[in-house]
This record gives sequence, C-alpha cells and structure tokens, in this order.
Amino acid sequence: MIDTAASGKVSLAPLAETEEMNPRSQRARAERMSVTPLGGGLYEVESQSDNTYFVDLLGGRCTCPDHMMRGVRCKHLRRVAIEINEGRAPPPGKEAVECARCQSVIFVDEKTAAAGPHYCDHCELQPGEPVVDRATGDLLVVVGMTDHRADQVEVPGRDCTVATYPANEGYPADDPVVEVLYPIPSGLRPEQVEARHVRRYSFPRSRLQRPERPGDQSELTDFREAE
Repeated sequence: MIDTAASGKVSLAPLAETEEMNPRSQRARAERMSVTPLGGGLYEVESQSDNTYFVDLLGGRCTCPDHMMRGVRCKHLRRVAIEINEGRAPPPGKEAVECARCQSVIFVDEKTAAAGPHYCDHCELQPGEPVVDRATGDLLVVVGMTDHRADQVEVPGRDCTVATYPANEGYPADDPVVEVLYPIPSGLRPEQVEARHVRRYSFPRSRLQRPERPGDQSELTDFREAE
C-alpha cells in the first residue's frame, strides 16, 4: 500500500479565518501530522506530539483522548477528512496505487487494487476513443489497453516485438500495449466490413496521443459493431 502523505509530518495551508473558525479544525490544518490509510475506512494519524492514533472515519471514531473522553470530533478526524477532500489520502473503499505508466498516485477500488495494472485518467485510453499515431498522423480507434509491455508482445509475421519494431524505436520498451483499429467508414453492411478483414494493430502507448481538437467523427463507426 502506498502512503500518499508527504514524507514526514507536515502542516497544511491555513484557510481564511472566515472559512473555518473552529479551533479543532484550525489545529487540524496547522499542526504537523501524517495520515496513512490502512484500508476499510481506517487511518493511522501520527500527531505533532509524536503520538499515533487510529481513526475510523466511517464510524466517526478516534483513539485519541480528546475524542474518547469528550466525544468530540477531534483534530485527527478532521485532518483525515481534510486530506481526503484535498486528494492527499484515499477515501474509504479506495486504495492508493501508482499509475502503471507515469507512476502518479491514483485511488482505485480496494477490491480491484491488487488486480492491476491501473492507469490514471491521463494515461488510460478507453475502448472506442479516437487517437492519433504520432509517427504518421493517422487517426485510429482504441480497442483496449492490454496488461502486456511492448517488449512482451510479438508482432505477427515479424521476428520482433512491438518494442523492437522499427517504427517504434525511441518509445519505452516497458510501455503498455494498446490495440487499435483503423477507422471504418460508416454505412458499410456487415458483409462489407467482414470483407475488409478488420485487423487489430498493437502500438506502444507513448506513440498514441489524443486529438488536440475533436474532429467530426461522423465517418467512423463503433469498432465493437464491426467485429
């Protein structure tokens, strides 16, 4: 599990006085704390005093004396909520993982976190999404991202992998492989589509980019209908 708190204990930027006047909320931001997600809505909070407390966010509980003795919403509960709201810690039911391509931290469902690989919104390409081949400028349609690296996938009919294919020189060998189709003109009957021998092509992710300006897609048909 990835600790998304900054290294060491930190204080957070204060809010304007008119935004939050509650003393516990002010201390929750001002004091140096670290928050570590433990899963299941539980968080470990290391306080400025070097004491460690456990916060059950869903249950609204904390093991600190302020909460246990006074029953108040302590600064530790507030700090966890703040870090979740500001994207520094995953919310309950989510786990922090690294994007398999750019290593940025993203939050995914706890139940699927171990399955991987996972990609951030910037790196992940969705089925049916139009993309542009950086090398040729051709418009392509995404079939899907695979779990394989470019140096693991053989190019059919060639004695090389996607990574060592001549046109892919210069792109990372560990890039995820994306399967794509060349666009199919709309209006074709099923037998015409079949006659075209629709073929999927494998590209390293870095060779593909989203179009800068979405163009007229009226000439494209959904690749899923063409298969």
